[in-house]
Amino acid sequence: MIIKSLELADFRNYETLDISFDKGTNILYGDNAQGKTNILEAIYVSATTKSHKGSKDKEIVNFNKEEAHIRTYLEKEDEEIRVDMHLRKNKSKGIAIDGQKIKKAAELLGLLNVVFFSPEDLGIIKNGPSERRRFADMELCQLDNFYLYNLNSYNKIINQRNKLLKDMYFNPGLRETLNIWDSQLVSFGSKIIERRIQFAVQMSEIIYDIHKKLSGGKEELVIKYEPDVSIDDFERLMNLNQERDIKLKQTTTGPHRDDFSFIVNGIDIRKYGSQGQQRTAALSLKLAEIELVKKISKDTPVLLLDDVLSELDSNRQNYLLNSIGDIQTIITCTGLDEFINNRFEINKIFKVTDGSVVCEN
Repeated sequence: MIIKSLELADFRNYETLDISFDKGTNILYGDNAQGKTNILEAIYVSATTKSHKGSKDKEIVNFNKEEAHIRTYLEKEDEEIRVDMHLRKNKSKGIAIDGQKIKKAAELLGLLNVVFFSPEDLGIIKNGPSERRRFADMELCQLDNFYLYNLNSYNKIINQRNKLLKDMYFNPGLRETLNIWDSQLVSFGSKIIERRIQFAVQMSEIIYDIHKKLSGGKEELVIKYEPDVSIDDFERLMNLNQERDIKLKQTTTGPHRDDFSFIVNGIDIRKYGSQGQQRTAALSLKLAEIELVKKISKDTPVLLLDDVLSELDSNRQNYLLNSIGDIQTIITCTGLDEFINNRFEINKIFKVTDGSVVCEN
């Protein structure tokens, strides 16, 4: 799978843009705040329907406009596929594949798999559990429509249950409906736990060799899933914690409180690892993500690197660039020196200046 071209209208700081990519390595360079990341964001939205930043549609649309358009041309097994996305400030987005409107995001997910790597991702190991859950969720939602359905259903029930817990303060009679939400929460939540167990095993198997090579054979990395509750105990603990939930007016049990640990040579590097260990593990995690997409989808993802090379030392830079192989890659950076120094093959170079993109080769 490759992206052939991208067209934007009123997306972020782009009034119009029409850019064609090479199937190899594409560099977008220019000063900060010129619009380089916005191009990667548009590709990510085309693949997942969501911004990698968590931005809402109304924040993505050009400040002076009411709607924006993204058109992405993909090539898969020598066939061209067109994805159109219509973003509106005050309405839900419209999506079409080859001119045919789709009703659910699940019909789009998996068509184009992307791996997004930004400087913020280097903190995924040391930051809070919500970022590690988000990493797992975004990857699993691209690869598994069943997981996407269960996660969306679970999140809706959490929101509805939390609203009920707040409403019960004024209307205690609503408590008799609480068990209905609890049973649904256990049903969908158990499926999420089951898939996350499998995800941690799959990622651990892949990341072990990657991290050992990246650390020069010195470190062995294992990913462990830390569920807030086991499937067998879920229903019992939901009942047990009802009084606490009512008092706190929020749901305190379930996979929305899960975490993943990263164990290097027996040590939990979330708490006790050096910054270098944490950054190396984060890089290993992204490289493992690429391999997992290949394994499950039987296709190569598109790799989006957002100014991440400037955050890595030369050894990690070289390892990352050498690992790309046959993957279409789109890289943003402020200058070309890091690529020239690495004698890295570049297929296409674009200069980005204030929402204008010029191909230089």
